[in-house]
Amino acid sequence: MSDRGSEQSSGDDPSSSISDEVWEQFLRDSERDIRKSAPKEPSARAREVTERLKRQQGEPAGWRTGPALQERERRAARRRKVWAVVGLPLAIAVAVVAMRPSLIPGDPFGSSSGTDTATTRLPDETAAPTAAPSAVAADTPTLAHPFAGSPALRWADGAAGIVLPKATALGAIPKGRVELALQQTKKLLVEANLNPEAVVGAHPDAALAVLDPKQPGVLDELDTGLRNPSKTHDPLSLFSRFDPEDVKLAGKVIKLRGRITFAKGKFEGVAVHADYTFVYPLVRNDGSTEVARTIVRRVIDTELPDPAHYQVTPGRLTLVSYNEDAGNSACDINDGYFHPRFPSDAATGSASPTGPAVDPYDRSRELRKGPQGCGTVSRT
Repeated sequence: MSDRGSEQSSGDDPSSSISDEVWEQFLRDSERDIRKSAPKEPSARAREVTERLKRQQGEPAGWRTGPALQERERRAARRRKVWAVVGLPLAIAVAVVAMRPSLIPGDPFGSSSGTDTATTRLPDETAAPTAAPSAVAADTPTLAHPFAGSPALRWADGAAGIVLPKATALGAIPKGRVELALQQTKKLLVEANLNPEAVVGAHPDAALAVLDPKQPGVLDELDTGLRNPSKTHDPLSLFSRFDPEDVKLAGKVIKLRGRITFAKGKFEGVAVHADYTFVYPLVRNDGSTEVARTIVRRVIDTELPDPAHYQVTPGRLTLVSYNEDAGNSACDINDGYFHPRFPSDAATGSASPTGPAVDPYDRSRELRKGPQGCGTVSRT
């Protein structure tokens, strides 16, 4: 019988078909695989080396306390220190500006209080006003803002405020003669009231040059008033003048408001009517920064006669009439200059004007002829 035949017929004991050598090899292989997969206990030498490395390098840093986060925290601490130094002065400055925004140059918040900026100019005057200008904030004028607290803040600056009407022919009088009469009257107003040298006392030669020397007595009387001013010969009736040894203009701007019209005149010429109010900001010459304002209203009538009918100088004006009213100027001094009263004068005990108070900015009132008396002003 073969070996195979005997194996298949013995089904009662399975192990009887595996030899002892095979079974022993199986046991050895299983033990080896178990030892490979089991965790190994480090040797004493390995444990010693590991402990030494830990002591040299320190414990590994956690993700929340690593070098990157520590550096960020150091930078944040520096920023907090800088803001602690800057923040307090900045907070104080913001608080001060909030209480007094005018301290910032240029008035960045658009407030017109105490400044000459952020205001709109009034439209040109085209008809006689019916009332005085409205009240404005009672701001104190300064060298930087000499028109603060004045209705003139919205008035025109200098000669640009004398806007001439469009010239047209007057019957047989050509348009060119009308234009000449308007231009010459404007020149008289400018040279007598806005020329910076004449305003501070210089002889108003340019203004006198506009007037006709052939008009009897006019230039002689004006010249007498300029050379030897007195109560009866007062150059201030036509010229705005301030004593250069006493005061000077606060800045370069003189404000004004008014209108100019024309019609056919009595002497076959062009008659021009001008009504303007000039506002002069002034400071003393002693280094003071206190600002005062003198307000002068002038009503002037001129005519450019026809040289074909009258013995006149071609192109020169005839002075028909002129009247003035000055607010905030001493009325008991007749030296040919306006003398403004400053706010501090009340504290020095100097004499104050008497008489009824008038609003020098009120262009709706009629100017009286002759001496006006020594009145007071309701505002400057």
